[in-house]
Amino acid sequence: MRRLAGAVAFAAAFIAQHAGAVALSPHGVGQALIYPYYTVNKNQDTLLSVTNASDVGKAIQMRFREGMNGRDALSFVLFLGAHDTWTAALSAIEDESVRITTSDKSCTLPEFPAEGTNFRTAAFDGTGVTPADGGPPNPQRTREGFFEMIVGGDVTAGSATDEAIESRPNLYPPSCTVDKNSFANDLEDSTGGVYGTAAIVDVGTGTFFGYNADALEGLSDDVMFVPGNPYPGPELNDASNNEGVAGAARAWVTTNDGHGIGIDYAAGIDAVSAVFMTDAIYNDYVVSQSIGANTDWIVTFPTKEFYVDSLYGAVPRKPFDAAFQSGQAPVIVGGQVFDRDQMENPFDGDCGGNCPPAWLPWQVNVVGFGGVADGFTSRVLGSGLEATYMPTVGESGHALLWLKDPDDARVLAGGKSAQNGQEVRLHGLPATGFMVYNIVNANASPGMLANYSGAFPHRRTLDCEAATRGCRTH
Repeated sequence: MRRLAGAVAFAAAFIAQHAGAVALSPHGVGQALIYPYYTVNKNQDTLLSVTNASDVGKAIQMRFREGMNGRDALSFVLFLGAHDTWTAALSAIEDESVRITTSDKSCTLPEFPAEGTNFRTAAFDGTGVTPADGGPPNPQRTREGFFEMIVGGDVTAGSATDEAIESRPNLYPPSCTVDKNSFANDLEDSTGGVYGTAAIVDVGTGTFFGYNADALEGLSDDVMFVPGNPYPGPELNDASNNEGVAGAARAWVTTNDGHGIGIDYAAGIDAVSAVFMTDAIYNDYVVSQSIGANTDWIVTFPTKEFYVDSLYGAVPRKPFDAAFQSGQAPVIVGGQVFDRDQMENPFDGDCGGNCPPAWLPWQVNVVGFGGVADGFTSRVLGSGLEATYMPTVGESGHALLWLKDPDDARVLAGGKSAQNGQEVRLHGLPATGFMVYNIVNANASPGMLANYSGAFPHRRTLDCEAATRGCRTH
């Protein structure tokens, strides 16, 4: 009985600490979704979906960000009724921008035209209300990047907005008569409940790289849309929750040994960054001319713009090293590549000219695998965000990419432990992403060519410095 009481007390303490804190959902369902990559290069389309798994309607801020600096390429408000799913496709407009199309009847503000909507350059080329950022002003810049969805509030049952967005026995599709100036008055605090998927598809060659969106819980305890002013809508830096007693928001991170830590931050974006912080990412690779195998890694820094773009104040701010200037904000990295028999090739910029410059200059980066003699192109995705490549050892194995700098100075500081109030320092960078590979089988059967593809999320480790279990001491 005493053991049971102790277990119940521990569980209650765990739940109390975790409630209302920004956290990566282990179940894939949450209040905000991060999709690490989209592309329309190399004759590919990106197909996406978001599902409301809850019993109440949701008002969701959709935002597509170009891959260099995370500037807004397209944003709008999506309304999902209870148990509603919205799907769309991103496709290339010849050699220029991106067009998003949907045949879905879910409501949006503004309403989607039948022919779709094009991505825009006004947020970074200086032609809109946002100043130019010094990067390329051309529409090709929008052809790959990442996107996010933030539930800004639950729709009050029976309200005018609820009546407009819900499908009913006598009303399908929904009327979508949502008032942009008043819908925020029909919202209640968000309870999360959304999940998403995306797939990068080339119909012509038969490749399909599918992945799940990262789901964030506890982004905010409040309605995040402003009544009468729905634009630009909530962003990740608006994170705030009632659990944070020493700042705007509390983050809940998990150490390498599975121990959870609540960390309070004065800035909401730091709480979001904390749950993505990692000192190293790990994944596999396969490269082989005989079977036409190639591998690309996507490495996305989902909060980088808030630390490197002058649009958000004085930059750069740690944990990032450089402000975005002349089209880049470089991060120097290193790593190791191993074949399946433990043979190693270093990747740290100090390998006698046998490895490439080790840097990740953008918000979304594509890392390939190959040798110096081959040069580097993104052989799987055809990316224009070709950051660097990893020098391989043999035809298959695994690699790790170090995001912590050798001087141990790349750190997200300023966090206070919810347990004891002492400082918590997380080393590395906030990162997410996945590996994709493709194999071309020219001998599938006489006269037939077969493509095999796969996508696998990165594994990550955490380097925390704090006076708490699972972290190294100061």
